[in-house]
Amino acid sequence: MAIHPTAVVDASAEIGDGVEIGPWTMVGPRVVLAEGVRLAGHVVIQQDTTVGARTVIHPFCVLGGDPQHGGYKGEPVALEIGADNVIREQCTFNRGTPGDRKLTTVGSNGLFMTGAHVGHDAVVGDNVTMANNATLGGHTRIGSRVFLGGLCAVHQFGRVGQGAIVGGLAAVTRDVIPYGSAWGNHARLHGLNLVGLKRKGYGKDAIRRLLAAWRVLFEGSGVFADRLAAVEADYADLPEIMEIAAFIREDGKRPLCLPGE
Repeated sequence: MAIHPTAVVDASAEIGDGVEIGPWTMVGPRVVLAEGVRLAGHVVIQQDTTVGARTVIHPFCVLGGDPQHGGYKGEPVALEIGADNVIREQCTFNRGTPGDRKLTTVGSNGLFMTGAHVGHDAVVGDNVTMANNATLGGHTRIGSRVFLGGLCAVHQFGRVGQGAIVGGLAAVTRDVIPYGSAWGNHARLHGLNLVGLKRKGYGKDAIRRLLAAWRVLFEGSGVFADRLAAVEADYADLPEIMEIAAFIREDGKRPLCLPGE
């Protein structure tokens, strides 16, 4: 490992093989840096934070800071960050709160652009991209392969399902279904994330069936609950539709983001 002489590393920190700690960096108590982690310089990892292997953290990030919660009184809470992430300048990831999981969790292979914020107790999946200044409130749940556009904000307790895309500047006050495309202020559901589906290798037939199920669910006539049951019956062989249905049926804290609302 290579630690710059101007860096301050707490004696309780665990530093893995091949870690690089750049100038004017602070690594606080009970921090774990797995092998190959690189802190470019002017990074603060406050305390009780685990950073997965080969993650690269750019200058002026503050990770593992106290939760921004009026009821926090210094209780032991933590932040866990997975492997192979790129965390760009001025990102802030907070630790959890005693009233929830006591833990904020960020997955692996993510790209967090300048100024991205992950609030306390959030759960962020793998392969997530948060563009510049995208913000997650406390207790949010973000699925894997989600793209969050620049300056968007997900309301506390909000959910964004796997494979969804949220447009820039969107205020997300309602839950976004897996594979959905939501944008606007406040964000509305405008269809499926077709670009993301194609990039992940979904064929024309699979996308056609997803769109057909979408039309029944969100554009059909009758009671929404009946349409949901019909889609579950007619597309039981399509895992993505079953995932959307399960997401809708889950007891979320926020209303569902729907077209035209």
